[in-house]
Amino acid sequence: MERLQVIEGGAEDVAAAMREIGRAARRAQRILSAAAAGTVNRALVAAADAVRRDASAILDANARDIAEARDLTSATRDRLTLDPDRIKAVARSLEEIAELPCPVGRVLARFDRPNGLVIERVSTPLGVVGVIYESRPNVTADAGALCLKSGNASVLRGGSESFHSTRALHACLVRGLEAAGLPAAAISLVPTRHRDAVGEMLKGLDGNLDVLVPRGGKALVARVQAEARVPVFAHLEGLVHLYVDAAADPDMAEQVLVNSKLRRTGVCGAVETLLVHASHAETLLPRLVKALLDRGCAVRGDAATLKADPRVTPAEEADWRTEYLDGIISARVVPDLDAAVDHIETYGSHHTDGIVTADLAAAATFMAEVDSAIVVHNASTQFADGGEFGFGGEIGIATGRMHARGPVGLEQLCSFKYRVRGEGQTRP
Repeated sequence: MERLQVIEGGAEDVAAAMREIGRAARRAQRILSAAAAGTVNRALVAAADAVRRDASAILDANARDIAEARDLTSATRDRLTLDPDRIKAVARSLEEIAELPCPVGRVLARFDRPNGLVIERVSTPLGVVGVIYESRPNVTADAGALCLKSGNASVLRGGSESFHSTRALHACLVRGLEAAGLPAAAISLVPTRHRDAVGEMLKGLDGNLDVLVPRGGKALVARVQAEARVPVFAHLEGLVHLYVDAAADPDMAEQVLVNSKLRRTGVCGAVETLLVHASHAETLLPRLVKALLDRGCAVRGDAATLKADPRVTPAEEADWRTEYLDGIISARVVPDLDAAVDHIETYGSHHTDGIVTADLAAAATFMAEVDSAIVVHNASTQFADGGEFGFGGEIGIATGRMHARGPVGLEQLCSFKYRVRGEGQTRP
């Protein structure tokens, strides 16, 4: 099943191999730029079929990764683990991406100039996209498929802890490419755990990488942002807040909070800080805290939250800046909406933040003033996901302010060019 040759040598061998991967990806991208949408879709459907056929082998590879891993947190173990349902979800995601409209070649705008020139702005692939990610082996399929559908070649570097799982999933993607007559290098996987491979990607693979997408912990993203010589779509930590406003419906507040925090604690859309309006300090707050504690979630709170339940422990300054990715939440009572927004802007990561309120004016203020990639009103923050947005998956959630912000899906993986048509015009 695993046909990818692992690089076993030292730094020089890794550098040479990575440069060749970059060159091959560039050649493959030129072929992709001329490929018909139907050909790409056939590759994705064939890859989905391969994932289903090889489910047992993928699970065996994943079990090997888990057995070799050491000192995993519960959140990391959850992100690393594949099971039959998650394998099925990977296959479905590949098919859903195939069913999406092709984003390449769309006429985004047209200008008819007084001199007779016709100018069109047309969507184009970015080129070769490098993706560096940790833990989640399913990112291999999501990233490779989204790049392929948007006409981009990809160079994928999975985490060392998911080495076997990512190779097994990548083999299915390659079989899909081959079935459709597309080059295997269109979705390239870095075949080594050697850390120098990341350094070579940050250098740009001799100019063959056009953009980098880091998806992982704060240390990884910080390194990529500091050292990359190509543009970066940064997926920073998900320090997510949920504000329960004065006009919040109590039942909705509890339902949204529990799902936002505990559906899966290890995802980047999980709430890490609960903010509650002061009017609820002696009524709704104890109910919300109890709902979390009774479900095994530790609560670290300010003075007002400590009074809500004896099981609450004191929050320290560091808690307001911590992405737990675990069954832990920090909680604070705030005097009003402005204070909630100030807290989010002071401590947040501009990823996803939500408000629960029946006051539409308060919701509008929150959604206008909170400068996050995703703002949510009366719904779980765990909807911060490209698949839930109808994007067919995502490479990551960009927290910067470039054109790719929020879930990075097909549209965000495209740039554009101008086509100018004339009839012999010259410029005076």
